[in-house]
Amino acid sequence: MHTPEAALTATHCPYCALQCGMNLRPEPGGGSVTVEERADFPVNRGALCGKGRTAPAVLSSRVRLTGPLVRTHAGQLEPATWEEALDAVAEGLARTGRAHGPDAVGVFGGGGLTNEKAYALGKFARVALRTSQIDYNGRFCMSSAAAAHQRAFGLDRGLPFPLEDIPRTGCVILVGSNLAETMPPALRYLTELKANGGTLIVIDPRRTRTAEQADLHLAPRPGTDLALALGLLHLIVAEGRTDEEFIAARTTGWEETRAAAMAHWPELVERITGVPVPRLREAVSLFCEPSSAMVLTARGPEQQSKGTDTVGAWINLCLATGRAGRPLSGYGCLTGQGNGQGGREHGQKADQLPGYRKLTDPEARAHVAGVWGVDPDSLPGPGRSAYELLDALGTDVRALLLMGSNPVVSAPRAAHIEERIRSLDFLAVADVVLSETAALADVVLPVTQWAEETGTTTNLEGRVLLRRRALTPPPGVRTDLEVLHGLAGRLGVEKGFPTDPEEVFEELRRASAGGPADYSGISYARIETEQGVFWPCPEPLPEAEPSPEAAGPAPEPAAAHPGTPRLFLDAFATDDGRARFVPVSHRDAAEVPDAQYPVLLTTGRVVAQYQSGAQTRRVDELNAAAPGPFVEIHPRLAARIGAVDGSPLAVVSRRGRAVAPARITDAIRADTVFMPFHWPGEGRANTLTNPALDPVSRMPEFKVCAVRVEPA
Repeated sequence: MHTPEAALTATHCPYCALQCGMNLRPEPGGGSVTVEERADFPVNRGALCGKGRTAPAVLSSRVRLTGPLVRTHAGQLEPATWEEALDAVAEGLARTGRAHGPDAVGVFGGGGLTNEKAYALGKFARVALRTSQIDYNGRFCMSSAAAAHQRAFGLDRGLPFPLEDIPRTGCVILVGSNLAETMPPALRYLTELKANGGTLIVIDPRRTRTAEQADLHLAPRPGTDLALALGLLHLIVAEGRTDEEFIAARTTGWEETRAAAMAHWPELVERITGVPVPRLREAVSLFCEPSSAMVLTARGPEQQSKGTDTVGAWINLCLATGRAGRPLSGYGCLTGQGNGQGGREHGQKADQLPGYRKLTDPEARAHVAGVWGVDPDSLPGPGRSAYELLDALGTDVRALLLMGSNPVVSAPRAAHIEERIRSLDFLAVADVVLSETAALADVVLPVTQWAEETGTTTNLEGRVLLRRRALTPPPGVRTDLEVLHGLAGRLGVEKGFPTDPEEVFEELRRASAGGPADYSGISYARIETEQGVFWPCPEPLPEAEPSPEAAGPAPEPAAAHPGTPRLFLDAFATDDGRARFVPVSHRDAAEVPDAQYPVLLTTGRVVAQYQSGAQTRRVDELNAAAPGPFVEIHPRLAARIGAVDGSPLAVVSRRGRAVAPARITDAIRADTVFMPFHWPGEGRANTLTNPALDPVSRMPEFKVCAVRVEPA
């Protein structure tokens, strides 16, 4: 039974990267909490979607895990004590490491973990397990945009400006995002943009609820966003709309990039994308005529085997027109997962150390090792990316500790990944519910949820926020920090894994100090008084001590750094302060339609479910709104194959077969079908998706693959 700890707790939603503010009020009797509006928080200003309003439903013992489970010799998961469960996990991981070496033990994290938990998990992998094999499901979220940010700007933060700037710009190009369903409270920013006289261009192969708000909707063939961006840049050059003064003063690499764009003439781009040339010209006019403009991308252009280049092409568009590094202009990425931004900044990613430091940088290794009290040479090097790690399970990687992820549903080529997970020698899962992945584990560790623990997250703006504990957790669950503390001790590391989140954050501050994602000037107390703090926020350097002979009063202490809501206004984060144009050219998706698989599949979300659905599928109200998967199909394609609205359709790719009811609509291209990816079983969309990886970001190509569609 939960017990209330305060009459009203100001906190944040556990779901998407908006991290909407909300108040929690204990229900009579202290059994749970109700959500109330928190109008003072600037991101959502009180607005919440259905997922946020119903988030307390998952706190119920009816749907969540309330005690550890250990698989018996008979093959069943049975209740166990915490001591038994932690002993079993420690022994399973240690036994594998002794028999096959430390890299035979893997760690897989999640973009929903708080900064403290992400930091501790990365440290646990590298210090307690000594393994390089750690990555997280955020690799599937915005890693292509992150790589493109790094190449062009020298720094990756999803939005280099706060959301409040969006309604004040002149034009927004929204590429591959359906905010009305994925982040409903953010749609108001686009509504306000139009009310202020700005224009909205939406690029999506479907006429989504967001596209219906657009002044111009372009519906390219899935997998051709790169060609579309290059075609627009070609027209910008041809029509003399480039900002030559900005290009000369603040960028490098323009000549090669211009040459690459000029090879993508409008008629060629029309053939590739299916977007008519007059619509391309209209988009250029709408984007270039106002004095300011933005491009915002999401999973559509990023979850492709050329996602880094695709995002880079949109960044090139901004740089060529002077729409970057200036007020109310720029390129931004709409991060999806709740802590997708912070989750990759502090050590869950295979190639990174806290503070967004590179694992291969000797100075970075020395700094973090000094904070951790270990020899820099003891830190392992970079490991495998998320899909490559999952693909290696049962072969090179024989044991896995998994926290806050459900790859049986969320990974591409999911049937294969499920098979790899089943082949492990040992699997331990820490989660709040018995997900499809947790159901396969040898040990399941029940952990606390958002309302039962304190910790920080970093939203899509780079705003570091504090989620506050509102309830005492049930006696049978523990925090992830307590889990890592208990395991580290059993593995012989007695110190360095505190259970108090603020103590962990204080260490994170020191570890991040001087890094690209510098949190050293941020504290819990400061977050509470400032509605969050934008990184980078370094701690002020201490003033030099005056000599005893010096006359006059002591100097004033250095003022706190204000945080950085807007990046790049003075310079980009490169060595010379200039943004980098990166020349790119269109190439096909890893799979293109052929006689056997003549249709394109793209995937996405619906408003009432979230990610793999492990939590939202346990909420009655959300299931009533979105009870199961479906196949969205155009009437012409439906007529050709004999599909009937509501009847089961089989969608078949080279990797497997999924079956779901047909939803016939003219809001999708006739050469494309769409499936949401929230469900397991025969309607699992990720059974079909292609694990082809972007060569830079290692992000899989979720958003396009070749399929055939037939009545089931």
